[in-house]
Formats: sequence, C-alpha cells, structure tokens
Amino acid sequence: MTKKSINKKENFRKKAHSIIFESNTYWGKFFDVALLIVIVISIVLLMLDSVDTYKFKYHNIFVTIEWFLTFLFSLEYLFRLYSVKKPSSYAKSFYGIIDLLSILPTYLEFLIHGSQFFMVFRVMRLLRVFRIFKLVHFLDARNTLAYSLRASWYKISYFLLFLILIVCVIGTAMFLVEGSNPESGFDNIPISIYWCIVTLTTVGYGDISPITPLGQFLASCIMILGYSIIAVPTGIVTSELTRKIQKEENLVTEVCKNCGEEHHLPDAKHCHRCGYELLEE
Repeated sequence: MTKKSINKKENFRKKAHSIIFESNTYWGKFFDVALLIVIVISIVLLMLDSVDTYKFKYHNIFVTIEWFLTFLFSLEYLFRLYSVKKPSSYAKSFYGIIDLLSILPTYLEFLIHGSQFFMVFRVMRLLRVFRIFKLVHFLDARNTLAYSLRASWYKISYFLLFLILIVCVIGTAMFLVEGSNPESGFDNIPISIYWCIVTLTTVGYGDISPITPLGQFLASCIMILGYSIIAVPTGIVTSELTRKIQKEENLVTEVCKNCGEEHHLPDAKHCHRCGYELLEE
C-alpha cells in the first residue's frame, strides 16, 4: 500500500470521526439529527409492536422496517469502530455496549428458530429498548450531571443518615404512643418505622394510621418534614451542578479520537487526558 493511499485512508477515517463524534460541524449536526430521528422511529416501532392489534395487522411492515433500521444501526456501529484509534476500547465502553445491544436482538431472532423459543424472542424484542440509551450521545450535560451527583454524594449521605435516625426515633415513639391501640396497626417497632418511612416520603398508603391526638400530631410533623426530602438533596445537587457548569462554560465539545475525552479548551491542540493530537477542522 502506497503512502498516498495510506494518507487517503487516514483522511477518510478522520472525516468519519469528525462527522460521527463531533457536533460542531454541518455534517456532524446532520448526522446527529438523522440518528436521533432513526432512534425515535425504532422506539415507536417497538411500542406499536407490543400492541396486538397493530402487531397482527402490520406485522410484515414492522419486520421490514425493523430490518432496515437494524441495517442502519449496524452501519453506524461499524463506522464508529472504524473511525476511532482503538476499536476494542470503544466496543467495551458504555456507548459501545449500548450500540451492540441495539442491533444484536434482531440478528439473534433470525438465527434462533422454533416455536419453543417464543419467550426468548419476546425477551429479545424487549432488549431493543436499549436503543433509547443511544440518545445519551446527544446529551452534552450527561457528564456534568454525573459529576454533580458524585460531588454531592458526601453531603447527601449525611442527610440520609440524619433521616434514618429521625425515622428510627419517631417510629419508636409512634409505637409507644399507638401500640396500645390494636385498631391503629402499630403492632411493633419495625411496622412503626415502616409507617414513618411511608409518611416521610409522602407516599401515604393508608394501611396504617394513628388514632390518638398525640400520634396524629407526630404524624403531622413527619408530613411537614417529608418536604425536606425533596428540597435538601435538590439544593445540594443544584449547587454542585451550577459550579460545574460555570467551570465548563468556556470549554468546547472536541472529542479525542484516541480516548474519547470531551470538553477541551477552545485553543487546545492536544487532549488533556492522553496527549493525543486533536482534529483540526
């Protein structure tokens, strides 16, 4: 293979990588929008295929469309492997596994025959729902949200520990207050703690309820305290999320061809994780 052909092949690979993994070019945006439409169509098709009326009436049409969509997803998966520097790394990544799971069930249905495998087919059809996870390719904030959750987990864990202590104390108190009334349902401390958790999370099944005025007063306090379950963790995560967004607002979505790292500085020439040279438009 001549040097010219090698350079031509490498340029084609860089162009494919730019279109498939980047979204700051015209063809990159076009690819993302087209892929989004195909994913939505496949999910709608999966839902319609679960309705017996549509399934029996349009079975052949659904099968034809399914194979066509599977062909498109297969091409996308192969091109993703082709355009990256380390195909095995992408194949073992989260996105690579999702891409594979989105096309594998259709091929397995074709290979496995016999009515005894009917239930296996149904499981394979449901596995197609993994295609919806391919939508994470379009969510630029996915890493930001994941970082915010990890960064706030230390504070949230203390809050959860506080709630556990509150639940145990109030649950025990409710047993002491309501335990003498068989009609109330507070037969023991574990059941009282269960009631406290149900009330604190604002679920309120209604299978157990206090009868005495003191028990009803404690229940009212727990109901009001239940709103903090939503307010406090939300505030903690929002604070970390805001801090992360402010930190990344000046970064671009350049994707490293070698390791897949995103969010580099606008004037960056090399990946800040592995040092690989970034693509130049």
